[in-house]
Amino acid sequence: MKFSLFTLFSATALAVVSATPLAPRDVYVPPVLYPHNGTVWSVGQRHNVTWDTSDPPVNITNKIGRIMLRKGGLTTPVILEENFSILLGRIEVTVPWVEDGSDYQVVLFGDSGNFSPLFTITGA
Repeated sequence: MKFSLFTLFSATALAVVSATPLAPRDVYVPPVLYPHNGTVWSVGQRHNVTWDTSDPPVNITNKIGRIMLRKGGLTTPVILEENFSILLGRIEVTVPWVEDGSDYQVVLFGDSGNFSPLFTITGA
């Protein structure tokens, strides 16, 4: 009898969930404006990562942002900032202790990952 009640409950729950319409959501892909080509950051400095928020959709799938560091075409585990509104348009970060290079990018995550142009980090 327990199995039958569990089966009935599961089927009812599934029917309710599948009958509930989902609100349409839009993927928001705001382009990163800074850092840009020619930018040079030094380890320990603070900079505002900025992105264009001039035309956000009404229903954004994920409004919580995260900024990570990318080097040589690979996203590193270095999180520069997280848990902020993707609609802010800028967030201040501290340049981490990393090796010198001219092949860095920041990745703005929210709905998707938006890469900045390549820039340089020095001072290691």
